[in-house]
Amino acid sequence: MFPYFIMLIFCGIPLFFMELSFGQFASQGCLGVWRISPMFKGVGYGMMVVSTYIGIYYNVVICIAFYYFFSSMTHVLPWAYCNNPWNTRDCAGVLDASNLTNGSRPATLPSNLSHLLNHSLQRTSPSEEYWRLYVLKLSDDIGNFGEVRLPLLGCLGVSWVVVFLCLIRGVKSSGKVVYFTATFPYVVLTILFVRGVTLEGAFTGIMYYLTPQWDKILEAKVWGDAASQIFYSLGCAWGGLITMASYNKFHNNCYRDSVIISITNCATSVYAGFVIFSILGFMASHLGVDVSRVADHGPGLAFVAYPEALTLLPISPLWSLLFFFMLILLGLGTQFCLLETLVTAIVDEVGNEWILQKKTYVTLGVAVAGFLLGIPLTSQAGIYWLLLMDNYAASFSLVVISCIMCVAIMYIYGHRNYFQDIQMMLGFPPPLFFQICWRFVSPAIIFLQAQVHRRLPQNPLHFGSLPERNVLLHQLPQRGRVPKHDPPAPPSPARTYKPQVRVREVPRARRQRSPSPAPLGPPSPKPHPCSAAGPLSWDCPVQNRHSLARSSARLLANSYAAGPEARQWEPAP
Repeated sequence: MFPYFIMLIFCGIPLFFMELSFGQFASQGCLGVWRISPMFKGVGYGMMVVSTYIGIYYNVVICIAFYYFFSSMTHVLPWAYCNNPWNTRDCAGVLDASNLTNGSRPATLPSNLSHLLNHSLQRTSPSEEYWRLYVLKLSDDIGNFGEVRLPLLGCLGVSWVVVFLCLIRGVKSSGKVVYFTATFPYVVLTILFVRGVTLEGAFTGIMYYLTPQWDKILEAKVWGDAASQIFYSLGCAWGGLITMASYNKFHNNCYRDSVIISITNCATSVYAGFVIFSILGFMASHLGVDVSRVADHGPGLAFVAYPEALTLLPISPLWSLLFFFMLILLGLGTQFCLLETLVTAIVDEVGNEWILQKKTYVTLGVAVAGFLLGIPLTSQAGIYWLLLMDNYAASFSLVVISCIMCVAIMYIYGHRNYFQDIQMMLGFPPPLFFQICWRFVSPAIIFLQAQVHRRLPQNPLHFGSLPERNVLLHQLPQRGRVPKHDPPAPPSPARTYKPQVRVREVPRARRQRSPSPAPLGPPSPKPHPCSAAGPLSWDCPVQNRHSLARSSARLLANSYAAGPEARQWEPAP
């Protein structure tokens, strides 16, 4: 975990604060904020492309979670035994067919089965064959699409309908839904944790999770995995943080939000690791093998290893329902942010009165396009393309985007201007630690990570060797390396934090755009109609922002020259 915490402190939290303050001050999406330097607007388009790629395949992972959720509504889980039509002769289940009793497990394993589980390299579990041969009906090549899996296609439609209905009124509707999607997974995690630590062998799994492998601390790939986990876990360089922060009040304390959310996210990742490895330790103890034999990552953890472990629990369908319901909520929380990022960027870029009034139709169009583009991923070769997109479309690109963003803000727009903007907005300049990280430490770390990524050997992707970064469970840590993802993901409940940074859930008004680029100053007037008070009493009235033609640095200089009574800038009501 050491590389993970280093990347979090010196790279993750500073970038998180930068994006929140950037979007909140400009009150624009990931495209509109680059009026500070139009030549870097391509960074905003890069964020949109990354969000598009992730949004397409991420909902496919959610649809698979829906499929497993519906399949768990049965007396006996379909991946518990090897007596199904799709099973092969190599299948060896951990449950004996004679113990087909309401989810109970046998006290001991037959000697021949134990020998097979401990020594045979040909053993395939019922959950793996269910995943490969029944759910995916996996083809033999990435170019052999085969048929579209109709059950997965139906679940994909369900997931996109749910996402659209939750975003039908923009952030006003998604902001209410996220109170449930962001908090209920903690309830499920706690239930699974209490159940997991009471099982035999749970302590062995937890110790496996906590014991570091110091011999790997100098491996470049470990630090690369740490950086990838941080970017996926915190959502940096996706454009979602800038978009959601643009709905904040102008004087909202985004510095406080950044620190609290980042620490909560890290703590949730560690907590989720205890939940996962307690169950895996029980499974290893039940099979009589080492925890490393049952531990997995990526889709293999979400849809093979953990479901197989759930079959060993009493009343296994209940635990399976809870687990996959949690995955669905985690995935939807992330998908809300991805879709809202795209819709906001389109609306802000067009900016005419018609599209502002018809934002719901824009949301519908993006959802329909995402569904159509996701259909090939539900084919028999879809998992190959999903892993290809996950491994190449949204990994190294996040590093490049964040590095260019740091350079553009700190050295093109100017660090003094940006620090004065934050002081105008928050009432105090950013702490010295963040100033140093923004100017030197974070860009240097990101640049070194980019160079390391280029020099690492690029091994061919194989479905049997899933990518190191998790697609959906991106919050679940891996022992000996760093806490891993999804998608993702868990992802953990922390991943769904992004909509929570919005202090104000109101519709966006049309922006007044200047004919020529100008330094970033307080944004154009943006009316915020009153709405019902939220649970944290974020009430009206919301002060309108003053439109200034001068840069923020010039504004501060003039205010100090005018006297003490003019130093506190306050937007006109």
